Amino acid sequence: MDEYTRKLALLGIGIAALTREKAEEIVNEFVEQGDISEDDGKKMVKDLLNSSSKHKSALEKKIEEEVKKASAKLNLASKEDIKRLEKKIAALEKGKKK
Repeated sequence: MDEYTRKLALLGIGIAALTREKAEEIVNEFVEQGDISEDDGKKMVKDLLNSSSKHKSALEKKIEEEVKKASAKLNLASKEDIKRLEKKIAALEKGKKK
């Protein structure tokens, strides 16, 4: 994984790991300082959590892609390859028993 991808992954993990409690804590600081209203704060919490959810999904997809790339480079057998071989072995074993 190159440095850029690693940094994106770390950023995504941070955003994806944002919990309701932490979002409310961050927004409450703005409300207490008078920077935003309480209604705006509630909307901001909702927006932060929606963003967190979207980033989590995107991060999971990116990680899955990177794992597939790494697996391809290692020339590992896929689930399909293993199932195909298991069927061949079963057929060969069945043929020997006759």
